[in-house]
Amino acid sequence: MLAIQGLVKVYPGPVSALQGIDLAIENGMFGLLGPNGAGKTTLMRIVAGLLEPTSGTVTLDGMEITKCPDLVWPRLGYLPQEFGFYPHLTGEQMLAYLLKMKGIEGPNRRETRDLCAALLDQVNLRFAARRKVRSYSGGMRQRLGVAQAIAGNPRLIIVDEPTAGLDPEERLRLYRLLAELAAERIVLLSTHIVEDVAVLCSRFAVIRDGKLIADTSPSKARAAIEGMIFEGEVTAGELDDLRRTRRVTEAILVEGRNRVRVHEPAGSPPPGFVPVAATLEDAYLVMMRDGNDRVRGGMVQAAPGGAK
Repeated sequence: MLAIQGLVKVYPGPVSALQGIDLAIENGMFGLLGPNGAGKTTLMRIVAGLLEPTSGTVTLDGMEITKCPDLVWPRLGYLPQEFGFYPHLTGEQMLAYLLKMKGIEGPNRRETRDLCAALLDQVNLRFAARRKVRSYSGGMRQRLGVAQAIAGNPRLIIVDEPTAGLDPEERLRLYRLLAELAAERIVLLSTHIVEDVAVLCSRFAVIRDGKLIADTSPSKARAAIEGMIFEGEVTAGELDDLRRTRRVTEAILVEGRNRVRVHEPAGSPPPGFVPVAATLEDAYLVMMRDGNDRVRGGMVQAAPGGAK
């Protein structure tokens, strides 16, 4: 189990990047959802043993990462948000170099090549092993990053914004790969894309401004607002008024018309709006906008003292 207790990180300034994060994460895919700048990357770097917290602890199966990261690193696989590659190397050469940096390589060159081949095969990149990395698509580069992260069969894999910038086909490929990896280990997925969590995670947390505002599952988050989401069409002028007077969770153009979804806890929608099934996107936006509420286990509760 990955246990995060009372995690605080204050940067000079002071800037409070994390403000007392508590999470207990079992095997499987766990999502960490929040906007850019919420503190997700800071949390990932602390869990990976790359950044020291101001206070609090992170333990993996009873071993404290914050005290002895060098002992835990062999059990970790990490794919940061921005992963640098040498474009002039082939995929195989780049992976061999990364494995050497991690201290994971065969006793001779042949066995190292065999290990690279096995890893590239696992992420479906064997066909591009001898192509220059500069010719790889964004999704191929992400899968190459995953290949180095899974080397050594780590207990915990951390992936930070892995689908950002990927086209739909590449995103689906990465979804399948991450789901397979989560079958027998902990995979911690940090993202600002709600679809990533909806597709992959049976449980997730929401962080905003360094604070934990939700620890729940997609089904419970949707159930918490079921019967409160309504949809209808409005003109451009009406949309501006609606944004001022109602809680709009989505406004998109469909065939030139404004299709709008609103959150109405009292069940009193605008004229012409009809009830629709709640989505995780709706639930996430409600969580983010309800600054004076806490959402835990899918149940909305007032925060002590009205604090966020």
